[in-house]
Amino acid sequence: MATADLMVIIFNVIVYLIFNYHFPYSFLSYTAVCKFILYMAFANLDLSAWFTVSFSFDRFVSICFQEFKGKYWTKGKATVVIVTVTVLAYLKAVPLLFSYEPERTINNVQWGCRPKVDVFTLPTWAAYNWFQALSVPLLPFTFMAVFNSLTVRRILVANRARRELRGHNSKKQSDQEVENRRKSIIFLFTFSGCFLLLWITAVVSFATTRLSGTFYYQGDYSNPGYIATESGYLLMYLSSCTSTCIYAATQRKFREELKALLKSPWSLILRLVQK
Repeated sequence: MATADLMVIIFNVIVYLIFNYHFPYSFLSYTAVCKFILYMAFANLDLSAWFTVSFSFDRFVSICFQEFKGKYWTKGKATVVIVTVTVLAYLKAVPLLFSYEPERTINNVQWGCRPKVDVFTLPTWAAYNWFQALSVPLLPFTFMAVFNSLTVRRILVANRARRELRGHNSKKQSDQEVENRRKSIIFLFTFSGCFLLLWITAVVSFATTRLSGTFYYQGDYSNPGYIATESGYLLMYLSSCTSTCIYAATQRKFREELKALLKSPWSLILRLVQK
């Protein structure tokens, strides 16, 4: 998840939105490079969303179906899931490479990218655009809401049953199992809740503009639809930053590995100085 979010920041924000704006006639404006950047931008956004969905599904199964944990939740199975999601995301974005054409040709050099006319006229491209739009963000948003709701419901029911079994006299005693479940709810809500809250503007603006057919604003930057759409993109990209920070702040092993990584160069320098 951290790698996918980092790729979103690099390609979608730094390269596509910042470098392309401030360096309009650099090598980034070559048609081949422009197509590659757009391809990576779509694919990385897919990865970020579906890796987060995979995390929510992992928590859902491990808490609600604990009998499957030992048999199916292994490093090998996790590797298969990660590789499968990655391959599908990059394959799903391949048609985007063929949906753009050069914006202009100067001295036999193709510059810029613009959508082909077929993208707006052919039914196949319309179907693909809807499929691409539904896969991100509507389906991830829906799946995460369902998985998290079922997970939290299961934890609350289990806690209530555990308190009843322990009896009223043990209420004042600390229960490590209940405390662990409480931490799981806090982490799940913090991590997935930020994703849902930061993506909800993009989901609502997408649904309203697509259904009404008014998703082309022709440079009208004061249009409320344009403002809502761009605000949705801003918050959506912001979620790539918050997810990684939350994961680093809440996971003890992650923090330990990060500290070891930061200390390793200084430890090497100290050993060299001592020698």
